[in-house]
Amino acid sequence: MTQRHVCLLLGALAAAACGGRGAAKVAPPAPAPTAAVTDSLWREAEARFNQGQWRKAQVLFDRLTVLVIPPDPRYYRMHFYLAEVLYAQRNHLQAVREFRRVADENPDGPLAADALVRAGDAYADLWRRAELDPTYGETARTVYTEAVSRYDATPAGGRARLRLAELAEKFARKEYKSGLFYFKYKAHDSAILVFRGLIANYPRAAVVPDALERLIRSYLFLGYQEDVKETCAYAAQYHPNANGPKKYCSAAPATAPTGAPGSGDAGRR
Repeated sequence: MTQRHVCLLLGALAAAACGGRGAAKVAPPAPAPTAAVTDSLWREAEARFNQGQWRKAQVLFDRLTVLVIPPDPRYYRMHFYLAEVLYAQRNHLQAVREFRRVADENPDGPLAADALVRAGDAYADLWRRAELDPTYGETARTVYTEAVSRYDATPAGGRARLRLAELAEKFARKEYKSGLFYFKYKAHDSAILVFRGLIANYPRAAVVPDALERLIRSYLFLGYQEDVKETCAYAAQYHPNANGPKKYCSAAPATAPTGAPGSGDAGRR
């Protein structure tokens, strides 16, 4: 090797050494979470859930969403837990999305029926007072009806039927309050329409006897004697123990009931 070659080699080595001093060191990639880590997080998340520590449980389940993925058998249970945590914190619409994921993506799974009913519960809970906008109540009714259609023979289907009955009571109360408003201000024709619709649509509701009383009083006020007879006959057959209608029907002649009050020709105004 000549002296020139030696100089070139030494220069190259020196340059490499100088450049190496300023080079940034690259950290090695973090190891992927092991199954043991995932299992540990799962146990802790379930414990927090069972203790009602919703915020801590949500943080843990959020972390698990990137670790527990199909075909892990815990995948849909994780989303069900997350939905319940969101519901408990009154994040109803987010809870609905998680419940629907469980019900729609795995409709034959063990949690699907319960998840669908719980989605209905979340909507129903958003309709807090009967006199408010019933949009969420109507959506809840649609979801419960779907649950009955899809899972009628299951315990969840039975719960959905009970929820539908509860909603019917709430819708009936809403209609009754509307009818009372018209009745109070002597807008009797409007009150009659509302009370007749209530009785026809929710015949088993607890407010029906009171609606019948106001309906009869409105007919009496307007002099609709045939409608009084028809409605009194209906009340006597289907609500014989209701004192309100009895009070105003005592002097009215009886006639055969023909279905919901005002459904015949005499009731059409």
